[in-house]
Amino acid sequence: MDEEYDVIVLGTGLKECILSGLLSVAGKKVLHMDRNKYYGGQSASISPLEDLFAHFGKSAPGEEFGRGRDWNVDLIPKFLMANGQLVKLLVHTGVTRYLDFKGIEGSYVYKGGKIYKVPANEKEALTSSLMGIFEKRRYRQFLLFVQEFNPEDRATWKNVNPKETTSEEMMQKHYNLEKNTIDFTGHALALHSNDEYLKKPCEETLLRIKLYSGSLNAYDSLKSPYLYPLYGLGELPQGFARLSAIYGGTYMLEKPVDEIVMEDCKVVGVRSGDETARCKAVICDPSYAPEKCRKVGRVVRAICILDHPVQNTSDAVSCQIIIPQSQVGRHNDIYIGVVSSAHNVAAKGFYLAIVSTTVETSTPEKELKPGLDLLGNIKEMFISEQDLLEPVDDGTDNQLFISTSYDASSHFETTCTDVLDLYKRVMGAPFDFSVVKSRLEQTDE
Repeated sequence: MDEEYDVIVLGTGLKECILSGLLSVAGKKVLHMDRNKYYGGQSASISPLEDLFAHFGKSAPGEEFGRGRDWNVDLIPKFLMANGQLVKLLVHTGVTRYLDFKGIEGSYVYKGGKIYKVPANEKEALTSSLMGIFEKRRYRQFLLFVQEFNPEDRATWKNVNPKETTSEEMMQKHYNLEKNTIDFTGHALALHSNDEYLKKPCEETLLRIKLYSGSLNAYDSLKSPYLYPLYGLGELPQGFARLSAIYGGTYMLEKPVDEIVMEDCKVVGVRSGDETARCKAVICDPSYAPEKCRKVGRVVRAICILDHPVQNTSDAVSCQIIIPQSQVGRHNDIYIGVVSSAHNVAAKGFYLAIVSTTVETSTPEKELKPGLDLLGNIKEMFISEQDLLEPVDDGTDNQLFISTSYDASSHFETTCTDVLDLYKRVMGAPFDFSVVKSRLEQTDE
């Protein structure tokens, strides 16, 4: 460890591994360390099943759950938007060569005690039981407007100024949509986690709905806008770690990190025992520099093992269900993600359902009840709570760049936003897909 590096990355969570790969491709000399012996950090996939039970302090599972090695259970499960930023990163960097994906079979929303399929285009809107006949016509017109909307072309704005008109005004006044329709549109299509978006300019909401629709139409076989890697999310950080290694990155697992060394209030290295590796910058997850972070909330998650599909999802082997906060008298949405043996993450005949939300009370587990009630009989359940942490500064002065904690959402868009923001702060310029692609092509030649 007597070499000097451009960047030392601490922790092998997905965010850190993506950055390690991107910086290595960009020509930076990268050392990547993790105190654990496995990839993924807080976002790891745990296998075999015996390790999951041990992780949560439970005695070993019985034979009824099949072979332990058939299980790969995500601690923080999320889906990929087929047209989203993470898929673009995977494609542009060639990490897709290490992974196989499968589409998620359905996207659902909770309303009035029942779950309904989310209509994502005008055709589905006309057949949806979520709306009455007149509302369907209005909604079809709204979706056509969203489809044509281009923030760079004023002709597509149709009397809606995306930088001034709020989302509430756009949907309520301009398209006369009912409250329930606005509810599922904002939460199940635009994927906002609470209603604060209603009072903000509608451009972001319009672009989010376009992303949902574009993801749904990205591949002919998709039944929802979501993708999920076979064998679990633990495959993703490993894929980016391979990319980093190909471009000269050095990895050290099971390496204690005793100190981030500072001189004159600036990062100069990382100490492990009596060894110190010198560097110009450090990137890490909050657990490596908790004193440089502040708590901004808390997330509660329940990992549930089922032996049956979730009711009212057409026996889907995978799905997402969103419970908008207003439907259950909350401030934040409740998310349910379901995967199964079809994704090589559970033994045959079993399903993994993960319920998550942002904590609002002193009894977090009770806050998951509306989601847990939709699952039917639960064979086994594992509850976890984690603080949501964010850095107290952007790191540009001291060159210590810290990622934010993983939120309760069931998709990776917020994760990628944090990654690209970190990349910009480290490099001093935004990530450029075209430049990275040309570098990769030159190397392949």
